[in-house]
Amino acid sequence: MKIVNIYVGEEDSGRIDAFLAKELDELSRTYIQKLIKDKFVEVNGKTVKSRYLIKEGDYITVKLSKPKEIEIIPENIPIDIVYEDEDIAVINKPKGMVVHPAPGNYSKTLVNALLFHMDSLSSVNGIIRPGIVHRIDKDTSGLLVIAKNDFAHLVLAEQLKEHNISRVYTALVHGNLNVDKGTINAPIGRNPKDRKKMAVTNINSKEAITNYELMESFNNYSLIKAKLETGRTHQIRVHMAHINHPVVGDPVYSNIKTKFNTNGQLLHAKKLGLIHPRSKEYMEFECDLPTCFNNVINILRKRIGG
Repeated sequence: MKIVNIYVGEEDSGRIDAFLAKELDELSRTYIQKLIKDKFVEVNGKTVKSRYLIKEGDYITVKLSKPKEIEIIPENIPIDIVYEDEDIAVINKPKGMVVHPAPGNYSKTLVNALLFHMDSLSSVNGIIRPGIVHRIDKDTSGLLVIAKNDFAHLVLAEQLKEHNISRVYTALVHGNLNVDKGTINAPIGRNPKDRKKMAVTNINSKEAITNYELMESFNNYSLIKAKLETGRTHQIRVHMAHINHPVVGDPVYSNIKTKFNTNGQLLHAKKLGLIHPRSKEYMEFECDLPTCFNNVINILRKRIGG
């Protein structure tokens, strides 16, 4: 019998059977419901029902009798390692790279690259997400922290839960803001009409808070800095669209056609601050905007300059 342990992060939500069907993609939701019914699934040491709603910090144990082995192959994919020691690594993820494998996509992800370049990764989230403490979207670039052992992973996960990890993004949004700074406090959950999307909703949602600040204005565009207090899936993209200032190039949450060749949203995780899990020292990292993002800003600046 194989035992799989899964730590629920702040970006995860919903029923436990649906969550496990996504995490353990080799198993059907029906089979997972049977495992839950037969008491082979525990949350924080206690059995639950399939309708149990997972919450951040839950520790799920799944007992599997006949697991299907999935092998994630290390791949020599160049990655920008901003910082690395025996416990953590900070990566500047390029735009267009998926963070971890998923059904139908088991190669060319950040995890494949990490397995090649790192001597060790935490096992807390299993073979599909080794070392992955938090995620950023495929077409969002920028910084994320990687745990190289289970000790570091659990400490960092607790920091995320307590909102002690600072994450600051730069985004180009449509329209001109009528305030220099603001806070969006609106709960986010699955879109009731389209489960592949997130939305501001009061149905099975979680608290979501984004602080934003205007950095530069252009003709019908605004360059903003957004700081997360929470880390919900697609949070900045959903929140900015909610206040009618969607991120430029966002293929999911913006209905405004962009005149620029962005290949996805202009959203960049520019700054990351955390307390080192072992030394307890506060560390802060920053990275430049990608070339495609800078090119669009330069175009807009030239238009203003005449």
